[in-house]
Amino acid sequence: MRQIRNIVIIICVIAIMLALAAFLWLPSRYVVPILMFHQVTYTEHPQPNWVSPENFQWQMAYLKDHGYNVIRLGELVEGTLAGRAFPRKTVVITFDDGYENNYSNAFKVLKQYGFPATIFIGTDRVGTKERLTWDQMKEMIASGIDIGSHTQSEAYLPDIPVEQQQQEIQTSKNIIEQNLGVNVEHFAYPIGGFSEGIKEIVKQAGYQSACTTNRGYGRLNKDVFELKRVRFSDKDDRKDYLWIKLSGYYNLFRETKDPY
Repeated sequence: MRQIRNIVIIICVIAIMLALAAFLWLPSRYVVPILMFHQVTYTEHPQPNWVSPENFQWQMAYLKDHGYNVIRLGELVEGTLAGRAFPRKTVVITFDDGYENNYSNAFKVLKQYGFPATIFIGTDRVGTKERLTWDQMKEMIASGIDIGSHTQSEAYLPDIPVEQQQQEIQTSKNIIEQNLGVNVEHFAYPIGGFSEGIKEIVKQAGYQSACTTNRGYGRLNKDVFELKRVRFSDKDDRKDYLWIKLSGYYNLFRETKDPY
């Protein structure tokens, strides 16, 4: 009997020690979730990059109702470089590709809740079918939306020559600045692919940060030129799963992927 009691005590002590270790370790692992959206429209079959207008409305309402603080990407970058510890329930919202439905379906919801966001666009696609126009982007900028670069043609950068990488990265920045009259400070790698050389080109072009998907080996987003993001779609329609993605610890449990 005494032996059983001793075993129970040992197990309880180990459990307490593990809980204490997790309590002390987890706060240092917290990462501000960077939400990644693409299309906000309807699709017959669920797609990993699509969310319906109703689900997007629900997801944004969830952020508002549960006290999340939505900050600009630039604020996150500045705070990260300064070593700032962000409070829990801080998030950033981003969109890739610059689809027209970001304006027609998402923009009104963002305005409703007063949420800032960054939209990364491929400049060759501006004004083409189902893509944003310069005038639409100007209107969004006036209401707190930032425009970043997603290259010119949205090419997968690791697959093209260095000279073309430089053109895609630098020229897209110049085109956006000329058409919108704003400084373009943020970049997103198409399909998330990058290398150390590509990161250096992005820095030399004058960007302040670059976002990827789940590429790269760093889990804590300390390097502002390979910021991991969390994909959102119609699959994220359950409160329990949504909470996990917004917890700030989601990166700890994701499979690491090669940057290219």
